Amino acid sequence: MTRPEFDAIKSYEEFLKYYWYREELIKICKAHGLKADGSKIELNKVIEAYFSGEKILPEKKASVKRKKAVVTELTPDTGLIECGFTFGPRFRAFFIEQTGEAKFKFNVDMVATAKAVKENGDEAFTLGDLLDIYYGKQTYARYDKSALQWNKFVHDFCEDEATNVFPEKLKAAAALWKIVRESDREKIYTHELLEEFREAIK
Repeated sequence: MTRPEFDAIKSYEEFLKYYWYREELIKICKAHGLKADGSKIELNKVIEAYFSGEKILPEKKASVKRKKAVVTELTPDTGLIECGFTFGPRFRAFFIEQTGEAKFKFNVDMVATAKAVKENGDEAFTLGDLLDIYYGKQTYARYDKSALQWNKFVHDFCEDEATNVFPEKLKAAAALWKIVRESDREKIYTHELLEEFREAIK
């Protein structure tokens, strides 16, 4: 089944059957006067509300410029926004010290959370809260794993020895992905999918 135009879709359940890029969701939200920023998960929530008759409107941002205070000492009580948090060496060193893990790595939920905290202007959120995210003690924002569907699809396509017949594997994978993306099929690669559409992607 080919993906219909957004305005022809009658319910959120039907909308979920199809794959949408973040850029497409932004365009849909803007076209309908809805809040059009944030992650794919946030945009999907705006669209879900739209189908249930609620309009989540764009937020009016006040253009207030404040002097940034320079935070010299980092503690678990230090505000994420207050200290100008980044994923750079200074903050990695702080988390290495806090966790005792020499090979500490920021996980995807920490990345999603830091982004959401900054977008929300949440000045109450601290480095200690981010540490709790790392340990799974609390949830603030989760990484949108659907964004990895294309990467997994290409990886699995290239792993299949049957795809060695294509001189331009990425181009063939993209053509097959387009078929899947615009249908209500599961967004995964299988060998059977290749056999079904082999002629269409040559």
